[in-house]
Amino acid sequence: MSHSAPPNWDEPELLDLAGAPVPQYGTGSLADLLPTLVAGQGVPGFTAAIAELAPADRNCVFLVDGMGWEQIKAHPAEAPFLTSLLGTSRGGTGRPLTAGFPATTATSLASVGTGLPPARHGLPGYAVRNPGTGELMNQLRWNPWTPPRPWQPYPTVFQLADAAGVATAQVSSPVFQTTPLTQIALSGGTFHGRMTGEERMDLAADRLAAGDRSLVYTYYSELDGAGHRHGVDSDAWRGQLMYVDRLVQRLAEQLPPRTALYVTADHGMVDIPFDEDSRIDFDEDWELGAGVALLGGEGRARHVYAVPGAEADVLTVWREVLGDRFWVAAREEALELGWFGPPGECDERVLGRIGDVVAAAHADVAITASESEPNESALAGMHGSMTPAEQLVPLLEIRT
Repeated sequence: MSHSAPPNWDEPELLDLAGAPVPQYGTGSLADLLPTLVAGQGVPGFTAAIAELAPADRNCVFLVDGMGWEQIKAHPAEAPFLTSLLGTSRGGTGRPLTAGFPATTATSLASVGTGLPPARHGLPGYAVRNPGTGELMNQLRWNPWTPPRPWQPYPTVFQLADAAGVATAQVSSPVFQTTPLTQIALSGGTFHGRMTGEERMDLAADRLAAGDRSLVYTYYSELDGAGHRHGVDSDAWRGQLMYVDRLVQRLAEQLPPRTALYVTADHGMVDIPFDEDSRIDFDEDWELGAGVALLGGEGRARHVYAVPGAEADVLTVWREVLGDRFWVAAREEALELGWFGPPGECDERVLGRIGDVVAAAHADVAITASESEPNESALAGMHGSMTPAEQLVPLLEIRT
């Protein structure tokens, strides 16, 4: 008489990679927004990827850094105006967009501005390996400095819209005007630097009225900063959300005729508890560090670059140690599963920027690095992965 082996209660069950909620590239991601809008304005070479959006002569995109869909829904008292617009999201379907992977600012802003997924525009994370130098390149701070145009060679949607006669403008903080990220992702038409949120809303409305066809982008970053420093349920974050709610209403009340205003975000955010189980310190974990040449990405979306020849071993160890809390994939698996864009559409120059191993958090955990990333490791709120709290972003709509 044979007996089946008893279950191994000590061995955690690995997350199924096929179960990861992959971004909706091509139909409902941030990369699809501007191509859809300018297609409706008659700009050549674009098609309307987000089928639910009706064309408008004048389009405004107000991107609030860090304002995820789940966070708006959780704070109706602080954001009454935004809450009243939830049903308008994505063309009145009441559904969100997906940010793209990783759900992080540099990647998402590049997706918005170029209309391309990360596997094509080539900013696939917060910090990635530069294959030409072997160094980590921080794509948000652009450090170490790298020639921008070879790094991201595609024209922006703003540039193509401006060339087609659409009155195109960006209204943001003056500090962003000359940054490499703005140059390769958000340039085209005219840049207008204004310090306060109120000034930006007023000028955005003015720029919308400047042409029969217009495309205006405006941006607010401080909500994200409050979430990182204090957490997304802190008084500081709630105060910022209340301010954003008033800004959106201020802009909505000034829109010229024939305008569609879209309020969206680059990612959401989750709070990570300050304990050893929730914050796994790479710099103190010899097992995770074995065979690793560089650790890139950020706490909830890691690019792991192995010593040549150690790729398979690193993948095995990371899955054994983290696979019940992270989706852990080899580069080829992540690409085939569509994490960085539609399968088969990765530019050759981008391949080496993606980790040999990619780890995306499922639970409320992060892989910190206390020695090499002291500032990032101390953040209360984090983002980057594919969970709904990070990945889902609004597309709230007001039309005149």
